[in-house]
Amino acid sequence: MDSSLTILLVFNNTIQPELFRSVHVYCRELLDGNEREEAVVVEREFVLSKSGSYVEMNCTPILTSLNLCVADVCEGYKNGVWLCVFAFHADHTPQFKHIPSILLFTRNSKLKAIPNLLNDLQIIYKLELKAEVDDDLPDSAEEESLRNGYGNQSPQKVLPVFDQDLNCLPFDEGTTELVDKKTNVESLPGFGAKKRKAQSDHIAKLALPDLVKYFDVPIVEASRSLNIGLTVLKRKCREFGIPRWPHRKIKSLDNLIHDLEEEAKHQESKDKVVAMGMVKRQRMLECEKENIEKKPFMDIQTETKRFRQDMFKRRHRARAVEKQSSSVSST
Repeated sequence: MDSSLTILLVFNNTIQPELFRSVHVYCRELLDGNEREEAVVVEREFVLSKSGSYVEMNCTPILTSLNLCVADVCEGYKNGVWLCVFAFHADHTPQFKHIPSILLFTRNSKLKAIPNLLNDLQIIYKLELKAEVDDDLPDSAEEESLRNGYGNQSPQKVLPVFDQDLNCLPFDEGTTELVDKKTNVESLPGFGAKKRKAQSDHIAKLALPDLVKYFDVPIVEASRSLNIGLTVLKRKCREFGIPRWPHRKIKSLDNLIHDLEEEAKHQESKDKVVAMGMVKRQRMLECEKENIEKKPFMDIQTETKRFRQDMFKRRHRARAVEKQSSSVSST
């Protein structure tokens, strides 16, 4: 695998949506014996036509000639009419957040016409796949160990299994018919292939609204409810631009909304102005929650984080005062 690719940026023209530009940064070793490296920057332009074929054009560098600091560019960055829609940095974690469907070679076969971009995208996808395999390696190793009995032993020879228990009398014809009727349908030949095909069709049909329904539960529970594996769900999340399952963000906002509802009811009889302010804040949090459900890669706003920290401090002070008053009353 070519490991010299360090940065890949893909920009879309906001005026002419069929025009794309890519900036590739490669790390190359200098052959001077000092183990030094140099960065090679290449800029390319493509026409990704919806109705026609994809073409790479001869272009003069525009983005790199404007003293663009490629290491700081992320998705959403805009330079004139060029909007960054994909940003890969090998030294960042996560390396990228969102993969546009037009750049997914598993969904867009036209990418074969522009191999210079396709080859680098395949390198990135291999890195992503390797990361997923590394995440799941302990479980796989454990399962393999359980299958083999011991990790270092070679698999034993499998002996044939007889339908008839040799310690019992032979089956009569009536008993044999009962056994045949109770035979599991899943053991029939060809059933496993149909089941795998049905499972793959189910995974392919999963859309973002199907995942949104389970954003308020942990990802393990969501994978069970969706009837897919955890690794498959993570891969679907990356396809939809979800770098991390937003369960904690949604749960945090739900807790804040609930606390504001309780506080607004408590303050309604004392100070209506304060109660109205809390209701307004509650609506803002509900709107922010809806935005995160629509765009799960969004983070909680800085103002909301400060408000959450303030709520934590209030709760801590209230518990301390309650504990102190209870200790005084007991003495």
